[in-house]
Amino acid sequence: MKQDNLAIRMSGLGGQGVVTAAHILSGAVVKEGRFSTVNPFFGAEKRLAPAESYVRVSNSKIHERGEIVYPDVIMIFHPHVITLGKCYTMPFFDGLKNEGILIVNAEEPLQLSDEDRDNLRALKATLFYIAATSLSMDTAGTDLSANMAMLGALVGITKIVSLKVLRESLTERFTEKKFVASATTTALDDTVKSKFAKISQLIEKNMEVVKKAGEQVKEYSFEK
Repeated sequence: MKQDNLAIRMSGLGGQGVVTAAHILSGAVVKEGRFSTVNPFFGAEKRLAPAESYVRVSNSKIHERGEIVYPDVIMIFHPHVITLGKCYTMPFFDGLKNEGILIVNAEEPLQLSDEDRDNLRALKATLFYIAATSLSMDTAGTDLSANMAMLGALVGITKIVSLKVLRESLTERFTEKKFVASATTTALDDTVKSKFAKISQLIEKNMEVVKKAGEQVKEYSFEK
C-alpha cells in the first residue's frame, strides 16, 4: 500500500549522497502534487563524517521543519552507522515509531545485539537489507549511485512515489541549475556527472539501479 504521509530519516556518511537522495525524493513527491520538505544535517564537511537528511512527506501543507525526532522510516546508507556508531542519534533506531521501517545498506545482514533486536521487536519494526553499494557498482559502474539504490529500495517497499516522477526529479537535479546545500554536495554532484559520458547515460543507469534495488531489497527477521 502506498504510504502518503511519512517522516524519513536518512543517515549515512559524507560522500554517499545522502543530501542528494533526500532532494531527489522530495522533488518527486512535489511533482506528484503532494507536499514535502527537506532538511540536511551534517557537521564537518568531509568524506566519511556522519551526515543526515530529513524528508517529510504529506498530503497537506507541512509546517514543521528541522530534525525528525520520531521517524516512520530510517534509512541507513552505510553499515558503520550501526557498527561504529557513526551517526548523530544513538542507538541507530532512536525515535523510530511503532511498526516503523528500517532500510540498511549492507552486503549481508548485520549482527545486531540482543538488546537491539529486543527493542526492535518491541517496536514491531520491519528490517530490510539492500546491497546498495555493490548493486550500484555492478549496474552503474560507480558506488556513487548507492544513494539511488537506497531510494529504489524505499520506493519498492513503500511505493512512496512512482518511478516516472523519480526519473523526472533525478533528471531535474542533474540538468537544471545546481542545487546548493553545501560546497561539498555541489562538488559531489559534479563528481557523479563525471562518471558518465552523457547526462542521459547518468539518468538511465541510475534508474536501472533504482529498479533493481526495488526488486532485490529483502526483509530479514530479527531472529537471524
